[in-house]
Amino acid sequence: MYYIPGFRRDQFSIPRYLLANVVLALIIAVFSTPGFPGDPKMLGIGFVWSFVISITIWTGCMLLTDLMDKRIKWMERPVLRSVLGIVVLVGYSLVMFMIDKLLLLYIFYGITPSNWYEFLLESSIYTVLISLFISLLFTAIGFFKAWKRETITSAQLKTQMMTYQYEALRNQINPHFLFNSLNVLSDLVYEDQQQAVRFIRQLSDLFRYVLDSRDKELVPLQEELNFLDSYIFLLKTRFEEKLQIDLQVEARSDDFMVPMTLQMLIENAVKHNEVSAAFPLKVTVRQNGDYLEVENNLQPKSVGDDSKKTGLQNIRQQFAFFSAKPVEIEQTEQFYRVRVPILKVEN
Repeated sequence: MYYIPGFRRDQFSIPRYLLANVVLALIIAVFSTPGFPGDPKMLGIGFVWSFVISITIWTGCMLLTDLMDKRIKWMERPVLRSVLGIVVLVGYSLVMFMIDKLLLLYIFYGITPSNWYEFLLESSIYTVLISLFISLLFTAIGFFKAWKRETITSAQLKTQMMTYQYEALRNQINPHFLFNSLNVLSDLVYEDQQQAVRFIRQLSDLFRYVLDSRDKELVPLQEELNFLDSYIFLLKTRFEEKLQIDLQVEARSDDFMVPMTLQMLIENAVKHNEVSAAFPLKVTVRQNGDYLEVENNLQPKSVGDDSKKTGLQNIRQQFAFFSAKPVEIEQTEQFYRVRVPILKVEN
């Protein structure tokens, strides 16, 4: 992102940028030109001199700042970023100031320094002060912009997470879910008491996970898979062979996931497709590179799917905060597939 301090790239304006340098050069020329205002020629030379130095140093510092921002994040390594920024920008400004001064001396007066040592010493002392001011200005602006961006992103994330967690919690304790679960449980109590006890434990584990994860932005993938086992057990108990779920995922210690993502995707598949003995629903959860895929055979119910769109939109928004990789959706006449990136967190 190339920017003038205080402007985003989409706000960048070349005329505005040039105007800023013209105004800056004019101010410097007015206060530094000997004999002003009685000598317009000297003022003109001073203006050109100041403009060339201003635009070369400012543009270079702008590009170098952008490069450093891409390589070293302010919020991750602020001390290194500050020190490196000051050193690089002071060094660049020092070199460019002396090059500009040499060229302008030759162009306007046709002279080159007779004593290079004195020239470099004189230029260095004067330039270091200017360069230090410029580098501190860019460093301060860069840090403030990064801090402001981080604060806004954090606030947005908290708001989105609250919405997402509320939706997830509501989906699990809605009357439909409770009604179906209690119906299954009431049948099990008479038919298979051991299975009924296991059903109650799995249902308890499911609600415990929902409550425990409601304040978490990310959870280890293995915890999500353990929760998914409980959820799959409840679904299989209800639908039996009408629903076939194949889980093919091996979690690693640094694999993380937005809480309840996989459950919501399976819930969408069950909710929006026919599940019957004649048309069994087959859901596969598999790992494919850095993604997890949830795929089901497509046999949609004749109902609207606004809730599915809302759920997927929530998932997309959550993952956008943690990964540059997008949530991908693919649909054919035979299957429906959602791919979510596996999130990495260093221990």
